[in-house]
Amino acid sequence: MTLLEKYDIPAPRYTSYPTVPYWETDQMNESEWMHHVVRVFEKDRRLSLYVHLPFCEKLCTYCGCNKHITRNHAVESPYIQSVLAEWAMYQEQFPGKPVLTELHFGGGTPTFFHPDNLKQLLDGLLATVEVAEDHEFSFEAHPASTTREHLETLFSLGFRRISVGVQDVDEDILRVINRFQTVEQVQYVTDAAREIGYESVNMDLIFGLPFQKQEHIRKTMAWIQKWMPDRIAFYSYAHVPWMKNGQRAFDENDLPDTVAKRALYETGKRILEESGYHDVGMDHFSLGKDALFQSAQSGILHRNFMGYTPFFTPLSIGLGASAIGDTFTAFAQNIKTVAAYETAVASGHLPLQRGHLLSQEDQLIRQHILNLMCRYQTSWQQEDQRDKILARLAEPIADGLVVVGPNGVKVTDIGKGFLRNICLAFDERYWGKVPTGRVFSQAV
Repeated sequence: MTLLEKYDIPAPRYTSYPTVPYWETDQMNESEWMHHVVRVFEKDRRLSLYVHLPFCEKLCTYCGCNKHITRNHAVESPYIQSVLAEWAMYQEQFPGKPVLTELHFGGGTPTFFHPDNLKQLLDGLLATVEVAEDHEFSFEAHPASTTREHLETLFSLGFRRISVGVQDVDEDILRVINRFQTVEQVQYVTDAAREIGYESVNMDLIFGLPFQKQEHIRKTMAWIQKWMPDRIAFYSYAHVPWMKNGQRAFDENDLPDTVAKRALYETGKRILEESGYHDVGMDHFSLGKDALFQSAQSGILHRNFMGYTPFFTPLSIGLGASAIGDTFTAFAQNIKTVAAYETAVASGHLPLQRGHLLSQEDQLIRQHILNLMCRYQTSWQQEDQRDKILARLAEPIADGLVVVGPNGVKVTDIGKGFLRNICLAFDERYWGKVPTGRVFSQAV
């Protein structure tokens, strides 16, 4: 059995620990959540803000995000008013002015919104905060809906980073996943952003899509070599049709098998490295001049619900339907559907749906997983769980994925391709209740 076959098991992506299926609170208590928020804020006024803008005009069938499909743009203004009302509830509780370090507009499709409405949203969010000098404001852009007015409006309000959803450039692949854009549109958005003054352009790519082959990866990478984005997120397609009905448009027979899928990644990675990109964390690459690579080199790279970031703030607040907040002692996720979210906000209550209060053990394990995800190593001092973790790592150690030192473990170059499996060894919540049904996507 090859390493790929051996380790291609369902495993979390570890955007959080504990992972969402193991959160213990089906209905997060509003006062308890705000208590955690304020307690962190009193020690450090810096915060990261994620705003979920869930609307899309069309359903991309590969997508695993929370979204609301509509062509009715009348939904924009009421949603923005709800987001600002939610933000006001936090502002009322803050004992001082927040220092905004990081702001990200995610989707859905943020560029679904008219630039004037995005400006209204930004004006409301920024009215009562202090913007950190070294802030990073970013947004996700669909090449088919992003205009120069979008770019200029957001730039004027402090945005300097844009993330362009490319996925693949082949028309046949894009047709299968119901995503309609052209390389000319990607070129236009990239050129316009750089001309206006954006300092960092990210492009999202996916390997393992239905019917995707080596020639598709090489074709996409040839365009990447022309565009030379500053950062690249090269994601593994997560096939979870039991969670996302849109993925039922194709099945496992349409997908590359484990070996073929991994070969797509290795081809892409080789071309990226030959083109001057550096491996930065799981699925991410950047040029040497970019802040993401520099933060990895200096050991301050961080990972949160927004992805990899050069910034760490102990407080992250999520606004909008399904958005997640994090105080490092607690998680809270908002109601997922737009209508229910807006109704909850209109009632004057935080629109919380579920959450989790982290135990001391949770916090310790979370730090180990963050260390592995951001620095490929972690250490411990007289930790009770050490022997149990090392026992679970026995096979990865024997297979050369991990090396053990006196006080910790380090991921090898081969092991970087199996990072989710390595993190799984630390996951006490998982081993305390191993899933009996389909919960997670395949690790490879």
